[in-house]
Amino acid sequence: MAAVTLKDVARRAGVSIKTVSNVVRDAPRVSEATRERVTRAVRELGYRPNPSARRLRTGHSGLIGLAVPELTMPYFAELAHHVRAEAAALGLTVLIEETLGDATEELRLATGIGASLLDGVILSPLRVAPDELASVASAFPLVLLGERGYGGDHVVADHVLIDNVAAARDATAHLAGLGRTRIAAVGVDHKGSETSRQRLQGFQLALHEQGLTYDPRLAPRVTEFDRRNGLLAMRALISLPADVRPDAVFCFSDMLALGAGRALYEAGLSIPEDVAVVGVDGSQEALYSTPSLTSVIPDKAAIASLAVKCLATRIRAKEPLPFEVHLAPYWLDARESTVGGRHRLSP
Repeated sequence: MAAVTLKDVARRAGVSIKTVSNVVRDAPRVSEATRERVTRAVRELGYRPNPSARRLRTGHSGLIGLAVPELTMPYFAELAHHVRAEAAALGLTVLIEETLGDATEELRLATGIGASLLDGVILSPLRVAPDELASVASAFPLVLLGERGYGGDHVVADHVLIDNVAAARDATAHLAGLGRTRIAAVGVDHKGSETSRQRLQGFQLALHEQGLTYDPRLAPRVTEFDRRNGLLAMRALISLPADVRPDAVFCFSDMLALGAGRALYEAGLSIPEDVAVVGVDGSQEALYSTPSLTSVIPDKAAIASLAVKCLATRIRAKEPLPFEVHLAPYWLDARESTVGGRHRLSP
């Protein structure tokens, strides 16, 4: 059975081949009526784009990769949603992979291995060393997300991130500004991730600026930024002597904060009356939890837009471009878990 072509779809829909191509690439400036007619023809004929043919024709497949540590984490799931939307607006298709925080897998996916038709990759690395990515980025379009593990002007690839030190500092200062004096940090990673290091740095900086002392007993170590680790860490904090036990906790992710909230509930403690809680990520779960969770919110739509446009520019470039670091905005949304009261959700 012969493969269905753009010409076949165009004939069925009664439009030009160019129009079919625009609809398939999700390009703008196509009327909804025409888009619906072409989409129906694509579905009826079973048309499938051929990346190999596109690459032979244009030099590009129109496929890019997004590699994140874990898709079960709401932050990365929401980020993937925004990346797909941004890519579609540019006529690109996204293949999504999980690295599970494994350095070997991160490096493998950074090179596009396993999907040889990829034009480029957006990678959120946890473990692979920055210098290992330098040779990859010099030969293959690559954009990194998240914290940088190198300092100064040493940039090994295009990078999109928020200022994590400043974000952690703001979250901790918010708690101190509420009169909390025994502030714990949940998220110190025994594996030494850059995310954990930078958020701890911001936490300690805020304590110093507020005239508070950093107490290692209030910084239990975790293995992952998930609910279970938040639960276990908070249980350990609750078991401390009364004069050490925290009256506030800054969690390095919303999932850690939700786990910590469960431990406080089990212990019969109230949020925020007994312990105020702040998370990071701005997840939908944080907004709908009870009480609603105060969270540092990275602008995920802006992160996705910067990353996709940066990658597209590098894919199209005819000559090497200098690497750039792009800062995305963030903000702190103070909700019931720190300021009490009732947080009314918008309809």
